[in-house]
Amino acid sequence: MYFAALLARTPDGWEASDTELDDVETLSDLTELAREVSVDEDTVLVFIEQEGAWFGVVRVEGEDDPRIYVSDAAAAARSSYGEILTDELLGGDDDDAADELDALNLDGTEDGEPEAAGEDDLTDSPAGAAPVGPLGDREILGDLGVSAKELLSIEEDGLMVIAEALGASEVLETVR
Repeated sequence: MYFAALLARTPDGWEASDTELDDVETLSDLTELAREVSVDEDTVLVFIEQEGAWFGVVRVEGEDDPRIYVSDAAAAARSSYGEILTDELLGGDDDDAADELDALNLDGTEDGEPEAAGEDDLTDSPAGAAPVGPLGDREILGDLGVSAKELLSIEEDGLMVIAEALGASEVLETVR
């Protein structure tokens, strides 16, 4: 089961609205949906969660390109809405996103350093396949009070943990 909500920052705090993703087929559709609820082109966070499997956050500000974070790319890639996010992160049309992904050093080795023989690294995946674990912009919420370290440590009920850190748990709970 999916849950999706939009959190729009306003001068009075955060406003939440649940949203249906039935008409969302691309990241552009999702971004447009977020821009429709934006107040003065301020921050809108799109929260998407597949219960117990993964969560994703898309941050939209004005006309800037959206920023994306997914808690478990491999799990998200197996779901229709998560696939929209992981496809973009793994080499959608934006070359900058692909360059950023290359810089993440997902296998834990330095460039040119061979992996240990027989090592079973959960983030090791074939080219183009979504890695097990987090993927995307780990600093997506840094200026809002959720550091990369905190974001990466979230294990359960991720969207509520994030909402609590943002001071928006009550408004998110109203649409949940």
